[in-house]
Amino acid sequence: MARIELNEVAHSYLPKPVKDSDYALKRIHNVWEDGAACALLGPSGCGKTTLLNIVSGLLIPSKGRVLYDGKEVTALPPEKRNIAQVFQFPVLYDTMSVYNNLAFPLRNRGIHEKAVRERVLEIADILDLTDFLKKRAAGLAADAKQKISLGRGLVRSDVAAILFDEPLTVIDPQLKWHLRRKLKEIHEKLKLTFIYVTHDQVEALTFADQVAVMFEGEIVQIGSPQELFENPEHRFVGYFIGSPGMNFLECTLEGNRAHVNGTEILLDETTAEKSRNKKGNLALGIRPMYLGVHPNPGGDRVKADIRMVEDQGNYRIVTLKLGKHTLKASLSEERPIPEKEAWLSFPTEWTRLFADGWLIK
Repeated sequence: MARIELNEVAHSYLPKPVKDSDYALKRIHNVWEDGAACALLGPSGCGKTTLLNIVSGLLIPSKGRVLYDGKEVTALPPEKRNIAQVFQFPVLYDTMSVYNNLAFPLRNRGIHEKAVRERVLEIADILDLTDFLKKRAAGLAADAKQKISLGRGLVRSDVAAILFDEPLTVIDPQLKWHLRRKLKEIHEKLKLTFIYVTHDQVEALTFADQVAVMFEGEIVQIGSPQELFENPEHRFVGYFIGSPGMNFLECTLEGNRAHVNGTEILLDETTAEKSRNKKGNLALGIRPMYLGVHPNPGGDRVKADIRMVEDQGNYRIVTLKLGKHTLKASLSEERPIPEKEAWLSFPTEWTRLFADGWLIK
């Protein structure tokens, strides 16, 4: 296991980068503690895989240093870093049996055959591969092959870290849930350092204790799933985390009230005070589950038009129009919903304010 530190890391695929936009990865300064379960979450092209390849040694960064337990490994190749990596598509030996595929990383390091067998059987049981151990990998389905690939990464107990690059892409949706739970159990049992790359927020938030959200080559926030949901530090985090994502309304500020399309929305005094000297474009943000939808006016409620109601089973998503802004509200199935118009409330404890995309805090 290892404590992995990225010290002012940046990377460009151009030979002579000049400006920020030339860099696939902009300044990354981050530490993953020994034994942590972490996820790199973001859309395609945001730099997740580039960052993972720098951690593994497949890429040498244009700038900065990579340290394992305080020792610099920036220029070391993967085989010198004692890591295991599981890729998006299965990496295995088709002509070997499943057993020999799982045993290979251990035999390659001279592990005694009895210990090899014990470990292979343990990992095969965890991944439900026991019945396939004598079969050749070539004849198995794609999801079974990826489980073997996962097993090859997990079979070594002495690795500094296990790096997962979108490993469940080819897995059946129902099996994905099962394997995520299994990976969580394995981490809790072995306390290995796991770094998991994905564009799927459900995978990231159910697997990891700490999630790093990436956007345009930067880590814009690192936090627990609860922190990312309740206090997104950047508008992209608010938008990307949650389904639907956070509502945003451009606004101006006067005292402790945000002005949106001729209406006023009350803010708590602390948020308003911190915002008074902020310059730039201001936007109010609130999660759909915290946006109040009422049939009648009252207090500080503002009027909106109802455009659509989507039944999601045990809750409903209501689409509303407030001036030029479209908002989403998430309501339990027993809540009554007006037909054409509604009055919205913005609880101050769940209403956030952003300046130029960043949370005011």
